[in-house]
Amino acid sequence: MAAPATPRPSLILPRASSHSHSQPSADGLTSDRVTASNRRRGDFVFVVNPSGANGRTGKQWKQLLPHLRTRLADQCNICECITSGPSHAIDVTREAIKDGADAVIAVGGDGTLHEVVNGFFWKGSPVRALDRGPDHSTALGLIPLGTGSDFARTFGWTNDPCDTIDRIVRGVKSKLDIGVMEGPNREPHFFVNVADIHLSAKAGYFASMYKRFGNLCYVFGALRAFWGHNNRDMRIKVNGGEWRTVHKVTALCIGNAKYFGGGMKITPTADPFSGNLEVVILKDFKWYDFLLKLHRLYGGTHLSVNGVSSIRDTKCFGQHCFFMLRRKVVG
Repeated sequence: MAAPATPRPSLILPRASSHSHSQPSADGLTSDRVTASNRRRGDFVFVVNPSGANGRTGKQWKQLLPHLRTRLADQCNICECITSGPSHAIDVTREAIKDGADAVIAVGGDGTLHEVVNGFFWKGSPVRALDRGPDHSTALGLIPLGTGSDFARTFGWTNDPCDTIDRIVRGVKSKLDIGVMEGPNREPHFFVNVADIHLSAKAGYFASMYKRFGNLCYVFGALRAFWGHNNRDMRIKVNGGEWRTVHKVTALCIGNAKYFGGGMKITPTADPFSGNLEVVILKDFKWYDFLLKLHRLYGGTHLSVNGVSSIRDTKCFGQHCFFMLRRKVVG
């Protein structure tokens, strides 16, 4: 059975003047005539999750788009893709990179960013443009409009999307660390923020049921996850050392950046430019421990709390996943 075709993002060009001509594009979209000079401009593909932040992302994006055209349309071709469901952002990103996009910019929360990051890879290898030459690379960008937008917190970015557009206009790029995890089937999966195992992973699942409460959804999700939860022993190996057993693990978090769960500074010394991951292990927590120490989790001062340990290194082998680090060029 043939796989369904991935929808192509629509091209948004500057509004036509009264004497300009419009032509249908090859995929049926109507746009201004694309001249040779337009084709030489870079394509910036904005991957928008309209259902992010309980639907607020889509509304904010519509309000932001005119400002985006004003700031960027003279410098690049603005391409918009509205995602339709889980994993759509992965497929759109891969197609955009193959088509030679200069940047793919996630518009939404950390989930949307996570999918876009994984779209930069296929079977563990970076996706490449088909006709732009070996030196061409696509930059990763972010307009944080999600519920938590925790990855942006590491950089101290404000919630004002206009500030984000200013950064995109400046076009400054930097190298960013990308974490890789492999499950039992050895299929690689990539992350830029925090990967977690056991209770915190379940909390993220349940938090989606409480998005209407904003960042409190993560607290409610964690409390819901404690219902029926059992701490368990885990075997881990760090940076090629010996396997060791950690008893009564509540959650194990591997941070490339600092925040998760709507502002919890779970891996407070993680630095996505350092080449290292930080591993934080919570041991033998009960639901009331979580509530009593919640302010320490948000403040990033929990590393000195009994039952919390931290390890900084580049590789971590765990009972369920393998985490390691690679460095890729993003913007």
